[in-house]
Amino acid sequence: MFSLTHPDGWQLDTDPERIDRELVHHWLSTDAYWALGRSRETTERALAGSTPYGVYRPQDGGQVAIARVVTDRATFGWLCDLYVAPQARGRGVGSWLAGSIRDHLAGYGVRRIALSTADAHGVYAKLGFTPASAAQWMEWVDQR
Repeated sequence: MFSLTHPDGWQLDTDPERIDRELVHHWLSTDAYWALGRSRETTERALAGSTPYGVYRPQDGGQVAIARVVTDRATFGWLCDLYVAPQARGRGVGSWLAGSIRDHLAGYGVRRIALSTADAHGVYAKLGFTPASAAQWMEWVDQR
């Protein structure tokens, strides 16, 4: 398990038992544009099939952020579902979380981390993320 403490006291770790699953499902299914309406079952399966990174308040251990990484821990990672609770936004929590994940994966030798965002390009650019080459990447999207 990976853990880290921010100078302001926030705690980050990958303990899946510490994730407040009800809260995370609520955040994603009601407030995250990419996951609106996501079922609880889908949230549970997504957490089970990835490495969850939770960020917690120093005062009471309450969760303030989540991110997941789907990775082989050798060559590639997909950073997804990064969400910061509204009351914790504007304090650098999301940047710290994404940068910590980047550094953690780099420690395994991961050389490429992909992500998708509609509105946070500037946040990720400050951490060294760059636009992907459209000519290089392909995707399949279920149109049902």
